[in-house]
Amino acid sequence: MYGIQSKRDLALELQSQIPILRPSIHTRRAQIVVKFQDLYGFTVEGNVDDVNILNEVREKVRQQGRVWWALEASKGANWYLQPSIFEGQSLKASLKLSALANAITLKKLIRKGIPPVLRPKVWFSLSGAAKKKSTAPDSYYNDLSKAVEGKVTPATRQIDHDLPRTFPGHPWLDTPEGHAALRRVLVGYSFRDSDVGYCQGLNYVAALLLLVMKTEEDAFWMLAVLLENVLVNDCYTNNLSGCHVEQRVFKDLLPKKCPRIAAHLEELDFDVSLVATEWFLCLFSKSLPSETTLRVWDVLFYEGAKVLFHVALAIFKMKEEELLVTHHVGDVINILQKTSHHLFDPDELLTVAFDKIGSMTTGTISKQRKKQEPAVMAELDQRLRRLNSIKVDDK
Repeated sequence: MYGIQSKRDLALELQSQIPILRPSIHTRRAQIVVKFQDLYGFTVEGNVDDVNILNEVREKVRQQGRVWWALEASKGANWYLQPSIFEGQSLKASLKLSALANAITLKKLIRKGIPPVLRPKVWFSLSGAAKKKSTAPDSYYNDLSKAVEGKVTPATRQIDHDLPRTFPGHPWLDTPEGHAALRRVLVGYSFRDSDVGYCQGLNYVAALLLLVMKTEEDAFWMLAVLLENVLVNDCYTNNLSGCHVEQRVFKDLLPKKCPRIAAHLEELDFDVSLVATEWFLCLFSKSLPSETTLRVWDVLFYEGAKVLFHVALAIFKMKEEELLVTHHVGDVINILQKTSHHLFDPDELLTVAFDKIGSMTTGTISKQRKKQEPAVMAELDQRLRRLNSIKVDDK
């Protein structure tokens, strides 16, 4: 991890603000801008209250860490990898009950956050990345990196174009070393899966994976399991058909989960894809603070892509009253962008996402996707025909 700032350093930085925080101007706290680095090296800009929220969140993370360590001490280092209750009928009843208890405990723990020091190991195991890596030769990533070195494709050209635009100013990512590591991961995957190749948005996802995982190779396998197993198919292919399906599913869910908001936005002729496309393509990495994004990813890698819908709906839900009094599309976008950029409390976001939004099973989401796929493919086919006819007319 990069750019880690100690609590003492943060306290010293805040002390410089103390002289202007007198009781007579206490109400101006929200107007005092404070800049600091978060746990992953990103420069965060917020007010004093935002800093206080972050400190409270980090204290909760430390408390969670003690819970995880206690479980490792009592159940073993890899207790969360014990056989699943769904792995066959040969398991004894006592073992099934033990696995069920572990699964329930693990789900609750992950929603409360994986301690940063354990995050690489837990992600790699629970996401399926470790299993995927184990099916390939030990030298797979190094061999792939060497094999594609110096090769030029449309994907590599786009990657080179996007490298300096990926989290500019970050103390490690925005360096020659950071650019080189990110390039190797993205170029390597573009050759592993030529159907995906490279799609803008993946640069932000891969960059954040590099900051979390212990090695570049582990980041590559996390990207692979994310695109091949966790997310819906074709999210990052040329026509983004999977992403279009997700947008339609989200549009269907909004009236069911947030009916007042959906009705108001329909009156404004607001298309939710104006904000949600970036959320789903970048997995919130460009929209939420990094520490909040990684809390979302904790749940994503364990519970699957349905989590993205929960979180997207929660962002709308949290600002329901403000959204209901908007009169212009621009106002809606501003509220949602400002809200997401200042969501420093992941517990608040995830509580709304799962408790207030309510249950949504993976099966339900899958049915919605199947329902939307024909319309999306027909729309994309029609768009392709229009483009082809324009090219013919131009000749």
